[in-house]
Amino acid sequence: MPFTKLITTVAIPAALIMAPSLSSAETPKYPTRPVTIIVPAPAGGGIDLIARVVGEKLAVKLGQPFIVENRPGASNNLGTAVLANAKPDGYTIGIVGGSHNINKYLFKNLGWDPEKSFEPIVYTHVIPLVFAVNSKIPAKSIPELVNWMKANPGEAKIATSGRGSAQEMAAEMFRMVSGANMLLIPYKGSSAAHPDLVAGRTVLFIDTISAIQEQVKAGNVRALAVSTRNRSKALPNVPTAEEQGLKGYDANTNGGFLAPAGTPKEIVARLNTEINAALKLPEVRAKLEAAGIEVQGGTPQDYAALIKSDLAKWGKVVKEAGIQQE
Repeated sequence: MPFTKLITTVAIPAALIMAPSLSSAETPKYPTRPVTIIVPAPAGGGIDLIARVVGEKLAVKLGQPFIVENRPGASNNLGTAVLANAKPDGYTIGIVGGSHNINKYLFKNLGWDPEKSFEPIVYTHVIPLVFAVNSKIPAKSIPELVNWMKANPGEAKIATSGRGSAQEMAAEMFRMVSGANMLLIPYKGSSAAHPDLVAGRTVLFIDTISAIQEQVKAGNVRALAVSTRNRSKALPNVPTAEEQGLKGYDANTNGGFLAPAGTPKEIVARLNTEINAALKLPEVRAKLEAAGIEVQGGTPQDYAALIKSDLAKWGKVVKEAGIQQE
């Protein structure tokens, strides 16, 4: 697979491209040429995996290549702006993660709005976060961690994945709900934060299951809790933060497919139908769930409602935490 600095593509075998599409009597004649999927993050992450796995299935069903184009940078804002400004004809779509509903409150002059600039296609995923602590910390539960932090404020350093990340917002929410005094240390992504966590230079990282689960399995860090209301299938024996006394705590990175505002409704409906069908395939679910990704689905309206709800939740966190826009 060829890679460039900013763009990667996924090649679809010719045999898949020749697969027949549904009859024109059933659906509009779409697509008639290749479709680009913008991923505003580097290759290898959660939304990149979803784009590639689902894109292969769409190519089979719709008879055209779905080409993944990675456009990372500027806290995912670069690729998201490319998507927002693309021609709304159905031939450029994108997939976004948790930062999509956060960046509105963190950055001035984005050039796009999370609701007005896009047509929601389908809600694809939730990736729970894990409270992972350095194995030398004595805390075995969230209450013990909070007590340790209050007793050792100078050592209470929490890693985050940088400005606007779901990990940063989860840490801010933890600070608000727990009342513990802590210092947030930003890193350039999850993998950059792991060495310091393992070495004890930071004591906590609320990271995605997909990124941290290998460190947990290796015993390099200890998983105290998952951040969602329900336990994760990937770590079923790890209780939720709410179960351990953090009432109302619910943080994750979630997202789905979007199209530029003005994309024809019939194209959005067709993509919604086919992506939902792909997400139900056993091989797709198995591959995504193995990476700690919890598969979702639903209507465009369902995804629009989730975006609105998340905007309200994270807007409140940013305001109460006193985070200033850049």
